[in-house]
Amino acid sequence: MAELFGGECHLRLDDTNPTKESDEYAENIKKDIRWLGFQWSGEGDAGEPGFYNASNMFDKMYEIAEELIRRGQAYCCNLTQDEWKEYRGVPEKPGTPSPSRDTSPERNMQIFHEMRDGKYADGEWCLRAKIDMASPNIHFRDPVIYRIRHVSHYHLGDKWCVYPMYDFAHPIEDALEGVTHSMCTLEFEVHRPLYDWVVDRMDEQGLLPVRNGVKIRTQQREFARLNITYTVMSKRLLLQLVTEGHVAGWDDPRMPTVCGMRRRGYTPGAIREFCARVGVSKFESESDPALLEWCVREELNQTATRRMAVLDPVKVVIDNWQGGARDVELPNNPLDESAGTRKIPFGGEIWIDRADFMEVPEKKFFRMAPGQEVRLRGACIFKCTGCVKDESGKVVEIHGTWDPESWGGNAADGRKVKGTIHWVDCATGVKAEVRLYDRLFTEKDPLKDGPSEFLKYMNPDSLKTVTAYVEPALAEAKGLERFQFERTGYFVADEFDSKPGAPVFNRTVTLKDSYKPSV
Repeated sequence: MAELFGGECHLRLDDTNPTKESDEYAENIKKDIRWLGFQWSGEGDAGEPGFYNASNMFDKMYEIAEELIRRGQAYCCNLTQDEWKEYRGVPEKPGTPSPSRDTSPERNMQIFHEMRDGKYADGEWCLRAKIDMASPNIHFRDPVIYRIRHVSHYHLGDKWCVYPMYDFAHPIEDALEGVTHSMCTLEFEVHRPLYDWVVDRMDEQGLLPVRNGVKIRTQQREFARLNITYTVMSKRLLLQLVTEGHVAGWDDPRMPTVCGMRRRGYTPGAIREFCARVGVSKFESESDPALLEWCVREELNQTATRRMAVLDPVKVVIDNWQGGARDVELPNNPLDESAGTRKIPFGGEIWIDRADFMEVPEKKFFRMAPGQEVRLRGACIFKCTGCVKDESGKVVEIHGTWDPESWGGNAADGRKVKGTIHWVDCATGVKAEVRLYDRLFTEKDPLKDGPSEFLKYMNPDSLKTVTAYVEPALAEAKGLERFQFERTGYFVADEFDSKPGAPVFNRTVTLKDSYKPSV
């Protein structure tokens, strides 16, 4: 939105809950945003333009709360949470005022200072905004704006044992930063009256900033969150997946996190294109992950380097091959001439994918079969003569001959060969670990039976690991380097586990899908 309207976008960490914050989270948020292609801007309060911490405003928030108490707009309450539920009531009926609601400002200020000074235990007292106990909006019925938490803050240590609630801190932060539009997801729409109430009180206290002679009054606007099927988007449920070991971490390539998508090989451009196609609206909807995958394919088809890899290898012996290896020259990307070409060794023994051979071929099977010719990508025409099986009947070796007049892939006599398959030279191919990722859940809506039941829909085949053979150029693949494995799919060298000489690849998406986005 800031780019569209020539404004600034702040990055603020709302570290108001000391039990759920860490520098690790903060740095990963920054990394993810930058990787997506964005950069925050503005004055900033931490020596970094456009970057803010809510905790740096705690002193000002406390002063604002004190002024609310002086004006009779806030009071200290010692009802327990269960007791408060009874007093608050239900939206259809007015609530009952807290016994502390009409306590004098002087006594409230004394209690509030004692809360700050550590005199009381967690939950013993809180500070409530004095608003409207008859409001049909339950969030407007004297909400808590300060609570006691005897926990060290990751930035401020033990300076505070009282902390502002997010609903109180959020509008204060926006106002003090001079934010004009605070964009929130739809679940915050019912919180907007409280947001406006806090801003009104700041206005009364003379705290709203002025820019070019005009008072800036921040406003909250809501939009539908981005929901994707076949996964869960709740931070609580994602945390459960991580802490219980169902995935390998927040950056597991099956997770719908930015760092997970990065590790899987999705590109920033494809993610931005996906978001642009989904659009911004007030309508709660779900997006098919196939649209995101389509956006990824569209970009990688243009940009990914081509390589050959055999994921389910079976050996092929060329019985009439003589001499040493020859070099096959293939383009790095047929859609980009500037990407150049590479040379690949080809010898008398190669690996092919098991699915490219059929001893008794079905109709229209144009790949390798006894008595049938097939083109070996960029090399020659090969005719299968038979195969060798082990005791269980599994094919372990395929035999045949090549046509010496067909080097480069075309027959000298002009005969047509329908099938072309990829291969990797046995002598120079490199072993690689390849992780085949699929959707994390088998159900479109894993929460259809409730949040407590979502784990039963986990896809047992969401990750399969195979030992593959890849062409020599892939041995030195660098982390996050993306490739199209010809005839197979798009893959990325793993950001952390791939090492020179021992590459590890994650499947980003398969090569094709029947999905077609609407125009």
